[in-house]
Amino acid sequence: MPRPRRRPDPRFGLDPFSVPSALSDGATRHELRAGWNVPFTGVRIAPSTSADLLTRCRALATVLDDGVMFSHITALRLLGVDVPWTMADDERLHVTTQTAEDRPQRPGVVGHWTRQSFLEAAELGGLLVTTPRQTWTHLAVDLLPDETVVLGDAFMRRDLQLTTPAALRDIAFRTKKVKGIVLAREQIPRMRAGTDSVMETRTRLLIVGAGLPIPEVNEDVLDAQGHFIARVDLLYRRWKIAIEYDGDLHRTDRRTWQNDIRKRRALHALGWIVIVVVKADHDSPAPFLDELRAAIRSRR
Repeated sequence: MPRPRRRPDPRFGLDPFSVPSALSDGATRHELRAGWNVPFTGVRIAPSTSADLLTRCRALATVLDDGVMFSHITALRLLGVDVPWTMADDERLHVTTQTAEDRPQRPGVVGHWTRQSFLEAAELGGLLVTTPRQTWTHLAVDLLPDETVVLGDAFMRRDLQLTTPAALRDIAFRTKKVKGIVLAREQIPRMRAGTDSVMETRTRLLIVGAGLPIPEVNEDVLDAQGHFIARVDLLYRRWKIAIEYDGDLHRTDRRTWQNDIRKRRALHALGWIVIVVVKADHDSPAPFLDELRAAIRSRR
């Protein structure tokens, strides 16, 4: 006679689980009262499991209805996109539904719902998460114009490339009757794919906001024989003017600092003017902008 199968004991699992699922697998309420972390009511997680964002989302997902998707700033973090500074302190989990009645009402959870006839989502790490361009529309409508551009650039980083201006334009024009969407649409032509950092984008916006020409973004400079010399943050190729943003890494990392020196030496040898920008230049931009204007005049 075959031995009866032992029901699975949730105490040996590392994944979050709901109390009802554990009870249906044979656990008792007494077993579920102690020795577990409780990230949300009705959810248990092993004490040895780290409470990072992905784990918190997986824990909440065990008690969400089908079709509820992680969205807004939570989707942004799951996608690995830079968080706007105005939202950086929001650690709550954001989810979106297509009906107001399905919104979860739980501490630490923000439930959104949409009147749109479409809501784009895809699986990410076993979770249902709004797509990059859908996430952009959710957040952009609450941002100032420059911050909308910064966020759009962040989705299109040179090493990330989660969306394109054309894709953002498509979903923005399909999104109807949402406060702020018209202003968000207007910012898409100001975005650029292929940036490396938030401060590169802010430097470009600073330049253009001062009435200067729009620089190219992260383009390669070659010598007369076609050999690679450097990739430049921002540049005016026709005038041989390079603009480099230096964050703290350029100061504290020895290899980065040495590479910067070699790159700029090579650019100078080819007749380029190199202007270095630091964070303080964004607080008091007049000297940097005057230097850039003078460089452009000298080359015109």
